[in-house]
Amino acid sequence: MKLIVTIALASLAVSCTERDKKGNVLDTPTSGSITISVDESLKPLLQAEVEGFEGTYQTAHIKPIYTSEQAAIEDLLKDSVRLAVVTRKLYPFEKQKLDSIKIKGAQVVIAKEAIALIVHKDNPDSVITWNQLSEILQGKTNRWDQIYKSSKLGDLELVFDSPQSGIIRYLTDTLHLSKLPSYCFAAATNEAVVNHVANTKNSIGLIGLSWISDKDDPAANQFLRTIKVMGISTGDDYYKPFKAYIAMKKYPLSREVIIISREARTGLGSGFISYAASDKGQKIVLKSGLVPATAPVRLVQINREPLKKIMKNK
Repeated sequence: MKLIVTIALASLAVSCTERDKKGNVLDTPTSGSITISVDESLKPLLQAEVEGFEGTYQTAHIKPIYTSEQAAIEDLLKDSVRLAVVTRKLYPFEKQKLDSIKIKGAQVVIAKEAIALIVHKDNPDSVITWNQLSEILQGKTNRWDQIYKSSKLGDLELVFDSPQSGIIRYLTDTLHLSKLPSYCFAAATNEAVVNHVANTKNSIGLIGLSWISDKDDPAANQFLRTIKVMGISTGDDYYKPFKAYIAMKKYPLSREVIIISREARTGLGSGFISYAASDKGQKIVLKSGLVPATAPVRLVQINREPLKKIMKNK
């Protein structure tokens, strides 16, 4: 009798499992397998989020494809992937494609990130103004001594990951550029950008902040031993891409990390988005050295007044 009951319960569980028109078992918010496309500049953050999600839900499997931002969005629109993780929301004509097939196309911000400017570790010049950076991208400045009169580095070169990356899209959109000058070139990946800058004294690199922001990541620390992170000024002070300056909107190259979904039902993609936006997912964002989008950020102001002066006033 017990065997009959067990078989009956197993049969009931199978019959209640949601299936597609071909009879295949559908994924759920916490189980199954899906593929997602991710802007490669966000790879360290997304690797951490995927590992955390799969560690929590043992029967869930997320396969990320790391590519350019534009390719990730195209993959989503072609129905090659369930989610795209990028740094912009869909343009109206892209949203219309999903609307036309009655897919809501949820777009959820999970973090605030930044584009970091990096130079060789022996470069004595590690600050730049927004106007100077703009003139480099506009083709008006192509030598280091145009920025720093005493510089001996000669011709300047600027290297980034991909012509279709979110980094270049952000800069060209912000500065209304139709093309980049000849001394700007792509190195394929963010890791390749770091390696190029580490071996090229006259270069400036553009990378996603998450590649160097997690102080507990051995790879990030290794990168930081070979390069310097530049400070950028839009006024009197220079700011590096630290969490506080991103949260306070003082660092000028800040951007959002957005997960875009094409799910027409509540499946594994929805589960992953919910996890990334949850307390657990936001703690991963914080640990990665970035700013959580759905959790409060505590900023601590340090009193830099000399200790002796403070003691004297007591």
